[in-house]
Amino acid sequence: MRRSTGFQFRVCPRSRLPLLVCACVILMGSVASAENLQRMGRESFNNDWRFHRGAAEHAQNAQYDDASWRPLRLPHDWAIEGPFDIQYNARCGGLPFHGIGWYRKSFTLPATDRGKQVSVEFDGAMYNAEVWLNGHKVGQRPFGYMGFVCDLTEHLNFGDEANVIAVRLAPEDLSSRWYPGAGIYRNVWLDRKSPMHVDHWGTSITTPTVTAEQAVIAIETSIRCADANNCTGELQTTVLDASGQSIAQSTQPIEGKPEKAVTVSTELNVDQPKLWDISQPNLYHAVSKIVSADGEVLDRYVTRFGIRTIDFSVENGFVLNGQPVKFKGVCLHHDLGPLGAAVNRRATMRQLEIMKSMGVNAIRTSHNPPSPEQLECCDELGLVVMDESFDVWQIAKVENGYNKFFDEWSERDLRDMILRDRNHPSVIMWSIGNEILEQGRKDGWKQARRLTEICHDQDATRPVAAGFNYYPGAEVNGLAAEVDIVGWNYKPMRYQEVTENHPDWIMCGSETSSCVSTRGEYHFPLVKYDTHPSKQVTSYDFIGPVWAYPPDFEFQSLEENPNILGEFVWTGFDYLGEPTPYGGRDNSTNGYWNGDWPVRSSFFGIVDLCGFPKDRFYLYQSQWTDTPMVHVLPHWTWPERIGEDTPVVCYTNCDEVELIVNGESQGRKARFSAPVTLPMSAKVVPEQTYDSKYRLQWVVPYQPGSIEVVGYVDEKPVSRKRFVTASAPKQIQLSADRSEIAADGMDLSFVTVQIQDGEGNFCPRADNLVKFSIDGPAEIAAVGNGNPASTEPFQADQRYAFNGLCMLIVRSKADVAGDIKITATSEGLDASTLSLHSTDND
Repeated sequence: MRRSTGFQFRVCPRSRLPLLVCACVILMGSVASAENLQRMGRESFNNDWRFHRGAAEHAQNAQYDDASWRPLRLPHDWAIEGPFDIQYNARCGGLPFHGIGWYRKSFTLPATDRGKQVSVEFDGAMYNAEVWLNGHKVGQRPFGYMGFVCDLTEHLNFGDEANVIAVRLAPEDLSSRWYPGAGIYRNVWLDRKSPMHVDHWGTSITTPTVTAEQAVIAIETSIRCADANNCTGELQTTVLDASGQSIAQSTQPIEGKPEKAVTVSTELNVDQPKLWDISQPNLYHAVSKIVSADGEVLDRYVTRFGIRTIDFSVENGFVLNGQPVKFKGVCLHHDLGPLGAAVNRRATMRQLEIMKSMGVNAIRTSHNPPSPEQLECCDELGLVVMDESFDVWQIAKVENGYNKFFDEWSERDLRDMILRDRNHPSVIMWSIGNEILEQGRKDGWKQARRLTEICHDQDATRPVAAGFNYYPGAEVNGLAAEVDIVGWNYKPMRYQEVTENHPDWIMCGSETSSCVSTRGEYHFPLVKYDTHPSKQVTSYDFIGPVWAYPPDFEFQSLEENPNILGEFVWTGFDYLGEPTPYGGRDNSTNGYWNGDWPVRSSFFGIVDLCGFPKDRFYLYQSQWTDTPMVHVLPHWTWPERIGEDTPVVCYTNCDEVELIVNGESQGRKARFSAPVTLPMSAKVVPEQTYDSKYRLQWVVPYQPGSIEVVGYVDEKPVSRKRFVTASAPKQIQLSADRSEIAADGMDLSFVTVQIQDGEGNFCPRADNLVKFSIDGPAEIAAVGNGNPASTEPFQADQRYAFNGLCMLIVRSKADVAGDIKITATSEGLDASTLSLHSTDND
C-alpha cells in the first residue's frame, strides 16, 4: 500500500487505509465547470450531430450517407422520448433504453491545427460505446457511467476536407436494475493540444499543511510530450482566488519525454486561506501554463479546488476543518426525472438545492460514477460526497450487468473515476461497491481488498467505503474488514451489536429507511400493507418493503449509536424504474417487473420525480434544520369522509405545536412528548410496532373548513401551515423557479402548475388536463406530474395534474434572447400566463 510522505497516520486495523489526522488532508476541487474553459483549445463538441435509432450497416465509414438521420444537439437520451410500453421492463422505467443507436458528426479543422494532439472526450455514453473517426476505430468503453477519451490525431484531415466521427451504442436489456438512459447522454468535448501539454485529468492537488495563517498547496502536474525535438520549457503555476486575483505563483523547468508522461511537483503558499466548508464552500483555481523555450504559451490548464481538512476516526467520527459533522445524506440516481438521463447543469443544481433546503449535507452517487456537473454543483453548494463506482462485481444481479466487463475493465474504470474526481473538495470518500453479492462468498474479501488497494494506490488521501446489506455475511466473510468506512444498508438494528464486536470499525448508514410514498396520497385507515389497489402508496410515511422502516427508526438508532457517522437515505428523489413495492422483488427477480403496469418509477424519493416535496421532506427537515418549521398532513378536502375520524400528523422542530381545526384549538403538544405508534416490518422489529417520538398526532372528525398548525418557540408563535377545504377547480396558477434564464439553448426554468378553486385555494385532488404554449425564444423541454403510475409522455405540450400539481420545464433557445410568454389552458378553468426572459450569454 502506498503511503504519501509528509503525512501522519492514525493507527488502524490490518489492511485498512491509514487515516490521516485532520490537519493533514486537503482535498481539492474540480476541473473548471462547463461554463469555464478547462484547457486552452478545449471546446464543446455537442452541436450538429445526427442520430439514428437502430442498426445501420457501415455507418462507421466516412462516406456513409446520413442525410436522413435526425439532427440534434447533445447531451441526448433517446429512451426518455418513449413511448412507455409494457413490452419494456418497468424495472427500468418501461422505456426503450436497449437496442442499437448511432451518432455521427461531420467537422473540419484548420490547417493550422496540423501537428497538434487532438482528442474527443465523452463524459459518458450509455452503453457499450464504440467510436470511429473517418472509418478507423479509435476507442471503446463498455461502462456507460465513466467518461473516456479517444485520440483522433493519427486519422484526422485538415483544411477543407471533412472528418466524420461515428459512435455506436448498444445498451442491452436486463443490464440495469433501474432506468439507465441511453445514448450520448453526457457532454462531449473536442480537445486540441500542443504536442507538449498537461495530461488528461493531469493535475493532483493536496495540501500537506493548513493553518488559519497559511495553507501549503501541493500540485503534481503530469505533462506529456509528443515531439521529441520540443520537450523543454517551463511550467508556470498560478493560484487564483474567487475574484480571479493571483495570490501565489511558481515557475519550474520542464524536461519532457516522448515515451511517457513526466510529473512536475509544485508547492505554493496561500496566506489566510478561505476554507471550503459545508457552510462556506470557498473555491480557488490553479492555472497550469506550459511555456516553450522561446516564450510561446503551449498549454493552459485550469483546475478548480478548495482548501479543507478531513479526518475519520472511531473517537471523533467525520471531522471537517476541525469540526465534527454527521452525515445528513441522501442517495441519488443519475436521472433527472422527466428530462431523463441527459445531463443538464441547471436541473442537476436544482435537485441539489432542493435537497439542501431539506437539510442535506451529503450525497451518495448511487450506484455509479456521477456526471462531472453533479460534483461541480456539490463543490459550489457545500455538499460532501461518497463517490461510488460499482453496483456489481463478478456475480450478476441482472444477466447483462457490469459483471460481464468487471474482470477486464474494473481497475481502469475505478482508477479513471479517481483521476477524474480527485480534485473535488466535495468528494470525501470512494465507494467500491453497493450490495455486491460477493458478500455471500467466503473468498469475497479478495475482490474487496483488490479494489481498496487500487483506491489507496491512486489516492492515499481519502478513505474507501462500501455499502453492505448482507449481515453477518459481509462481516464473517471478511469484506467489511477490507474497507476503511463500513457502510451498512438497512441495518440500524445491528449498529450496537457490530460496534461491540468491532469497536475499531468506522461505520455509517450507507443506505437507510427505504420508506415509500406517493405525493399527496392518503389511505385510510392507517394500516401497513404490501400494495394498494390504487397502485399508489400512502404519504403517512410508514409503508416500506420488508427490509425497510420509517425514517424515525434511523433517527433514534443514530441517537443511540453516536459512533455511526450518519446516514444516506434511500432516496432523495424518486427515480425512473424500480417501482417497489410494485412489480417485483429486487435482486431475487431478475426479469420483468410489469405485473402492476403502468407503475414504472420509484416511490422511494423524499420528493417526487418533478421535485415536488412529499410529506416526508418535512419530517427530515424537522430533524436536519434549525430554522423554525411546522408541517401538517393530510390536506383538508375529503367530501366523502365527513364525520369520520381522521389522523392528523405534524412534523416540527419547534418546542410546541398547536392544532387548530375550523378555528377551534385542539390543544398543544410538546415536541417529543407523545410517541406515535407505527407499524413495522418483522424483519426489522420482531414486535412489528415502533413508538416514534419524532412526530405528533391528533385524531379529529373531519368537517370541511380549515386545518392549521402553529409552531411555538419560547412560547412565541414562529411558524404555521394551513390547509383550506377546496371547492371545485376554477383556475391555474403558474410559478417559475427562475424568471430569467440564459439564452444558451440549455438553461431551464421549472414552472410549477397548481390547480386552484375560485378563492385561490389549492385543489389537492385535481386531475385536470393542462395544455401549454410558448411564445418567444424558448421551447418545452419536458412535462411531468410526479405520478409513478402514468404512461403519459414526458415530451409533450400537455399534462394531467396529479393531486393538484403538474410541471412544465422550459428551455431557452441558443443565442436568441428576449421575452418569453407561457400560456396554460384547461377546459373549464381560467387560463393563466407567465412571463420569463432569456438573456445573452455575454
